[in-house]
Amino acid sequence: MKKYFVTGTDTGVGKTTVSCALLAAARAQGLRTLALKPLAAGCEETPQGLRNADALALMQAMTEPLAYEEVNPVALAQPLAPHLAARAANRRLSIQQLGGFARGALMRRVDLALVEGAGGWRVPVNEREMLSALPRDLGLPVILVVGLRLGCLNHAILTTEAILRDGVRLAAWVGSVVEPDMAALEDNVETLKALLPAPCLGVLPWRPAASPEERAAALTLAPLL
Repeated sequence: MKKYFVTGTDTGVGKTTVSCALLAAARAQGLRTLALKPLAAGCEETPQGLRNADALALMQAMTEPLAYEEVNPVALAQPLAPHLAARAANRRLSIQQLGGFARGALMRRVDLALVEGAGGWRVPVNEREMLSALPRDLGLPVILVVGLRLGCLNHAILTTEAILRDGVRLAAWVGSVVEPDMAALEDNVETLKALLPAPCLGVLPWRPAASPEERAAALTLAPLL
């Protein structure tokens, strides 16, 4: 089984969009998949309990029928940094706790498993721990989603340096256009390809209404499999 942690250069850069596209590409190849969102801050109250839109999207894109609580075991109502959302809910988070939740689901036999982070690489889960410790705890290489907009080179390079400094392998990266009128888009992508020490799986164009299957056409899974 191939397992990866999906992080981003910032919040709102398209981690879930990329994850769902990767899952759709794997499904098209007949592969069994699962995806987890161990921690989600920003959930709506429903008759079934708190639900996060990103976690629900992952559930629709993957092939394995996991219960919501397996996909998103820690659901926090407030759309805040995780440690602040947890404080508002009178909860305390830890990497050990999140890792324990994820390990249970990752025991299932699938071809591709994705564990999606929250926000960017350096996100506090308590006063001492960062969420960046989770992929190291789980032994997962990283897929980096680069939000393509002004400033993306700095964000991508600094995030990559932090990932490598933490002793985690950068397996691949994906470009996600979040600024549709970005100047010199192709030049920025070529610069990233030259500077980031991992293969590019593709670039997702700005298409807000596109389905995961449509977005999958822009990606390759070969470096992951």
